[in-house]
Amino acid sequence: MSPLDQVATWPVPNASAAIVGFEGGISTVGDRVRPYRLASLTKVISAWAVLVAVEEGSIGLDTPVGQPGSTLRHLLSHAGGYPFDGDSPLAAPGTRRIYSNTGIELAAAAVERATGIAFPEYLDEAVLQPLEMNSTSLRGSPAHALWSTLDDVVAFVGEMIHPTLLAPTTVAEATKPQFPDLAGRVPGVGSFRPCPWGLGMELHGTKRPHWMGSSNGPDTFGHFGGAGTMMWVDPVARVALVALTDLAFDDWAPTALQVWPALSDAVVADAGRRD
Repeated sequence: MSPLDQVATWPVPNASAAIVGFEGGISTVGDRVRPYRLASLTKVISAWAVLVAVEEGSIGLDTPVGQPGSTLRHLLSHAGGYPFDGDSPLAAPGTRRIYSNTGIELAAAAVERATGIAFPEYLDEAVLQPLEMNSTSLRGSPAHALWSTLDDVVAFVGEMIHPTLLAPTTVAEATKPQFPDLAGRVPGVGSFRPCPWGLGMELHGTKRPHWMGSSNGPDTFGHFGGAGTMMWVDPVARVALVALTDLAFDDWAPTALQVWPALSDAVVADAGRRD
């Protein structure tokens, strides 16, 4: 029996999911080529493109971007002081973890200015084309407007596991806590002190309860989206999970916050049995 059998019980119109092993094994359930709105999973993929620009030398993580004292690093880790949406800061940089679409949008705009390339084009050339994510398209904000398929997201998860577009040192930086002592709130989940975040991706840390599983290690990184989507990579369990649905998170949040951790725990347990 596969952990993915649980997905059939979810109260959503459509769902597609995949378990990705670090050694290359992939198991899936649901339509692999159905387009889904990724919502905030977009932030991780956009951040990957921003980090390509950093490696190319077009911009630096500590380049000033946004309000005084804010840098690209602040914006990618939701420490720039900006609200969920809107240009008026709520706090000084580096003082609170405020989850922000605006921060990611400002980071993408900074890459546009630094490279002279529109961000959707840069994202396509830097990430989507090299990973052959041919069914993925940005239809608006780089914070939440990617549409994609299970197959394409699995390709990106494979890149997070075994990076080809970024140096291992860059990925290590992206997946470690930035401004690690900051408290903050994960929208729809809860407030945490501390609330660890990497560069574009959330870190599990010691958050409890959480949308990831209780068995996921503190170094597990990923994201969930308001469209009812989620993905994580657990470097200790050496396994990753993707689940895409077409029911908005707010419409089934209490259930999602039960079934996502249950599936995550089952995936980690199954990976342990296979070792």
